[in-house]
Amino acid sequence: MSGSADAALVEAWVTGWALSRNVGAPIRAAGGHRVIVGEPGHLERLVFPALDPATLSDLAARITAPGIFLKAFCAPEALLAAVDARWSAQPPGDLMAVDLVVVPPPAVPPAGYVQEFRAEGAVLVVEIHDADGGLAASGRTALTGGFAVFDKIITDPAHQRRGLGRVVMGVLGDRARALGADKGVLVATPEGRALYEVLGWRFEGRMETVVIPGEATG
Repeated sequence: MSGSADAALVEAWVTGWALSRNVGAPIRAAGGHRVIVGEPGHLERLVFPALDPATLSDLAARITAPGIFLKAFCAPEALLAAVDARWSAQPPGDLMAVDLVVVPPPAVPPAGYVQEFRAEGAVLVVEIHDADGGLAASGRTALTGGFAVFDKIITDPAHQRRGLGRVVMGVLGDRARALGADKGVLVATPEGRALYEVLGWRFEGRMETVVIPGEATG
């Protein structure tokens, strides 16, 4: 899979991801976006809406530390060809978008589950707990410039196939729309993409990733 992605969607996703993860705002760098994450094994990430082989090759050659992820919307072989042998490919991610007006209205959680909603500044959080108070499903949406960036959409394996993911997505979409967002953006695993397509999301491009491996890289 090759090509680039819409620059505005990529910028919105990177900005929302940083908001959701409570790290510093992205910095423009080498035609892309640099986020300082500061976690063991994940020091930084640089995201590019398209691959400029010469620029990325020069950047990659100057990086010596593990835990700095380079991400670009391009064919996987093109990204690997632009970096030296120290770099290792990581799982890709699929950029997806939706017009929030078409997002299905939020569903009610099944019997035995309790839904909770809260706002953490510009980040909306939904949690669904089971009858024992355990966290069964959760998700976050960061609001930025008319976009709602969905992040950390998780359902515990013991509670899957009960529609909890749909509930989380519906509530987040409804609340974000009420607060003025008109477009949703997320990055899914290729395996998880089908769930979002059923909910009306459209595929916008595949993001490939490389990193210099280290003991704590993940």
